[in-house]
Amino acid sequence: MEQEDEIREYGLIEGNGIQIISIIGEIEGHDCLSENAKTTKYEHLLPLLARTEQSRETKGILFLMNTVGGDVSCGLALAEMIASLSKPTVSLIIGDSHSIGVPLAVATDYSFIVPSATMIIHPVRMNGQVLGTPQTYSQFQQIQDRILDFIASHSQADKKVLEELMMNTSMLSKDLGTVLVGKEAVVQGLIQEVGGISRALAKLYTMM
Repeated sequence: MEQEDEIREYGLIEGNGIQIISIIGEIEGHDCLSENAKTTKYEHLLPLLARTEQSRETKGILFLMNTVGGDVSCGLALAEMIASLSKPTVSLIIGDSHSIGVPLAVATDYSFIVPSATMIIHPVRMNGQVLGTPQTYSQFQQIQDRILDFIASHSQADKKVLEELMMNTSMLSKDLGTVLVGKEAVVQGLIQEVGGISRALAKLYTMM
């Protein structure tokens, strides 16, 4: 029953030593989202990844990604968990990997993006009451540095370039940031290759 619930939640598939896990919708963190929202619940995915790490049957993991982002601290926790797995890992962006989805996509050993998929890099946002103080600005800067440091250390992207993309004012009509489509994410050093499911699986097999 537990396995069936996970299959419904994450599209969990196992075969030939490969485990496939989907990261979709919004990364749900410390607050619950609407029942109508498609979410990836970090508190469910963390123990699943820990169990995968201990599994003798699992030889490699493919992450299918189509996420609009979500909770920063919980998304980073998932990214760190993925990056620390000893099993070979590959990510494939099949729709979008926005905001905190960027660290998730680059956390694997190798990454792919389909030609029409997008990645959005933008500044940190905060919900609720925000105090207009220097301490608040410092907190925002610290959070952004954590995200940028992780991305830069797990990809070929330059941190200064990432900061410029994050603060771009010319692309999004009501926001700061940059949209990268398919090959553009490879050119910027975020993703390693343009390709679909067959190339992602082939790469994972060679790594295994």
